[in-house]
Parts: sequence; C-alpha cells; structure tokens
Amino acid sequence: MTNINEETFYEGGPAKGDLIINLLAGITVLGLPFTFAAIVRALWLRYKITNKRITIDGGWFGKNKTQVSFNNIEEIRSIPRGFGSYGDMVLILRDGSKVEMKSLPLFREKQKFIEENIKKRTTIPNIKEVQGFATKSSLNSI
Repeated sequence: MTNINEETFYEGGPAKGDLIINLLAGITVLGLPFTFAAIVRALWLRYKITNKRITIDGGWFGKNKTQVSFNNIEEIRSIPRGFGSYGDMVLILRDGSKVEMKSLPLFREKQKFIEENIKKRTTIPNIKEVQGFATKSSLNSI
C-alpha cells in the first residue's frame, strides 16, 4: 500500500545479466548452485523503491515481504557484479540488522537515490515531538 505522496523510483526484479551469467556457469558442476539461486531470484524476487521506503518481495514463491523505511537506514554498502552492470547492496539498519538486495540493476543510481532520501529525512524536523505547546523534553522534566 502506498500513500498519496509516495512516488515509485524503481519497481522490478533482479538484473537479467545475473541470470544469463549464472546460466552459463551452470554448464559446470560447480556452477549449478549459483544457477539454481539465480533462477529462484529471477522468478520470485521483486524490489520496489519509493521516496519513503524500500520493499523487497522474495523467498520461496515470493512469500517473504520486507519493508524498510529510509528513517531506519544507518548505512549503505554496495559491490558491483556482472562487470559493473548490476550489483549487490546491503542496507545496515539502526538496530544493527542487515537487509540484502542482490543483483540490483543500475545499483549505483539506486544507491544515490536512497542516500539522497536518507539525507532529506534527517533534515526534516520531527513534528511528532511537539505536543500542544510543549515539546517532549519539557514534558519529561515535569
């Protein structure tokens, strides 16, 4: 479910190059596990990146759903794969947990978008802290 003010930046699956490279690796016996993983990702992994959150639908038959708000992201780490055409991204959350985004096409563009939105979120004052004419800090001192 998306809000009225929520705009979709990217919606789609993993990079097609990931599947192609891993299908070629499947010719060898050692490449078979990677081929199977790439096929599962191609069939059931879907990403949605908006200006407010990241949603990842994945798992066996796409039954797992993970949503991460930009407010919860502490750090982003990424690494190129497939000769730089796609990459993997790890979102490190404020509570220390990690969310992996594998085979993300045009990952540098998406990382830049996410970082810009994280900066926007930190510069916007938190209006929920104000209650009536008092702020939370003055309510705690009473």
